Amino acid sequence: MLIAAALPTTAVAQPDAAQAARSSVAAEIRAQVGGKYKDFYGPRGYWPLWVDKDRIGPQADALLALIEDSEADGLDPRDYGARDLRRLIEQADAGGDPKALARADLALSRALASLVADMRRPAKGVKIRYLDKEVEPRDADPSDILRGAALAPSLADYVQNAGWMSPLYMRLRSARATYLKTWADLPDSAVPEGVKMRPGGKGEAIAVLRHRLGLADGANYDKALAARVKAFQTDHGLKPDGVAGAMTVAALNEGPARYERLLALNLERARLLPGPWIRHVVVDAASARLFYYGKGSLDGTMKVVAGAKETQTPLMAGMIRYATLNPYWNIPPDLVERKVAPRILGGGTLKGLRYEALADWSANPAPLAQSAIDWDAVAAGRQEVRVRQLPGGSNAMGKVKFMFPNDLGIYLHDTPQRDLFAREDRHYSNGCVRLEDAQRLGRWFFGKALAADGDKPEQHVPLPQAVPVYLTYLTAVPTAQGVQFLPDVYDRDGE
Repeated sequence: MLIAAALPTTAVAQPDAAQAARSSVAAEIRAQVGGKYKDFYGPRGYWPLWVDKDRIGPQADALLALIEDSEADGLDPRDYGARDLRRLIEQADAGGDPKALARADLALSRALASLVADMRRPAKGVKIRYLDKEVEPRDADPSDILRGAALAPSLADYVQNAGWMSPLYMRLRSARATYLKTWADLPDSAVPEGVKMRPGGKGEAIAVLRHRLGLADGANYDKALAARVKAFQTDHGLKPDGVAGAMTVAALNEGPARYERLLALNLERARLLPGPWIRHVVVDAASARLFYYGKGSLDGTMKVVAGAKETQTPLMAGMIRYATLNPYWNIPPDLVERKVAPRILGGGTLKGLRYEALADWSANPAPLAQSAIDWDAVAAGRQEVRVRQLPGGSNAMGKVKFMFPNDLGIYLHDTPQRDLFAREDRHYSNGCVRLEDAQRLGRWFFGKALAADGDKPEQHVPLPQAVPVYLTYLTAVPTAQGVQFLPDVYDRDGE
C-alpha cells in the first residue's frame, strides 16, 4: 500500500508570494467594493479577477482592444472609459500597490459588465417572438456577467472572443470588417446593363466595370478583372464564374450602402442569439442550416429543410422540452384540402394512405369514418376536417420530432424525404424544420441514442434539461473567405 509523502511544513504554513499578493488585493477590494459588484466579489472571498501575481493580467489588454473596436457593435468606445482604465492599470503595475491593483480590478470589472450588457441589448428594429420566459432578453446583472467570465477556462480568451456573444455574431462581425475594407470604399459608379462582359472582351462598358471594382484603368477583360468579378460574386451569393452577367451587374449597381445596411441588419439578428456557454440550438432559415452549441464551442451543424416562401419558418425562440417518438403528422388543413381530399375523391382510401380522420383537435378525439365526411366540401374549402398520418416509414415526421410548444405548430423533426438535403435551396417545408440527422441531434439532447418502446404512437420523452432553440434568418453569413450574401427568400430584409 502506497502512502503519500507528507508535505514540508513550510509549504503548508506559508502561502507563495503571488498568493500573498492577491490576498492583499482581496483585502483592498473588500474595503472598496460596493453595490451589485459586492454580490460577485463577496462569494469568491473578494479575490481579484484581473490580477496575475502582482500585476494586471493580459485579459485587461483583451478588454481594452474590444472596447476600442466596439464601434463594430454600434457602440461608442468612449462610454467605457478606456483612457481611465489604461491610467489605472499603469498605476497598478508601476509598484504593485494592493490598493491601486484593487482599484484597477474593480474598474475593469465595471467596464466589462457595462460592455457585455450593451453588446447583448437587442435593437428595437428586429422582431422575434419569445415563447418562454427563459429565452426572453433581460438586463443582465453585473454579478451574473462577471460570474460567467470568472468560470471561463481562460478569461483572456473569453474576453478576446466575446464569449458572451454568439459565435455567429462574432464571425459576422469580423467578416463585416473584412467586407467593408474590400468593397465599401470602391467607386459607386453605375455599370452599364444589357452588355455582355466576359473574359477576353474589350470595350467601354468593361472600362466602367474595371473602375467600379477598383482596378487600373483599361478596357480589357483580363485575368485580374475575372478574378475580381469572381471574388465579388462569391461574397454576394452569386455563381462565381467570372462573367459579369445581368445578376452580377445588378448586384454591383445596388451600391455599397445597401450591403452595409444588410450587414448591420444581420448583426442585429445575430445579436439576439446566446453565447456558446449556454447550451442551445440555432436554426438559420435563410441558409437552411442548424447549429448546436455547448460548453463554449460549436458541437455540430447540419442541413435542414426550412419553410417555403408561402409557408415561412418564423423568427421565434423557445425551449425544447421533449421528444416524440413514432409521431403522427397532423396534416395542415390547406394540405388536406389540396392534397388529401382530391386523392380520396380519386378513389383512394384513408386506410390505404395510412391516414385517419378525427372529429376535432382535442387530445383524445373520436375517429371519423371516411364515409361520414363530405370530401367534395373539403376539396372546395367549404369544410375543414382534421386528418393525421399514422406513424411508420413513410410518415412525414420520420421517427422523431423535437417539441418546443407553440401555437403555430412549429417544431424540429426527422423526415423520410432525404433527396431535398442534396439541393442548394432547401425551402420546401410547411414552416417546420426537417433535420438532416435527427438521430445525431437526439444523441446530443439526451446523451444517448433515442429508441422507441415498441410501435405505440406518440411516445413522449422529456429532455433531461430543456434546451433553448432560436429560429433566426441570416441573409449575410460568415464564410472562410469573409462574408456571403444569401437570397432573401422570405423578403424580410426590406422590413
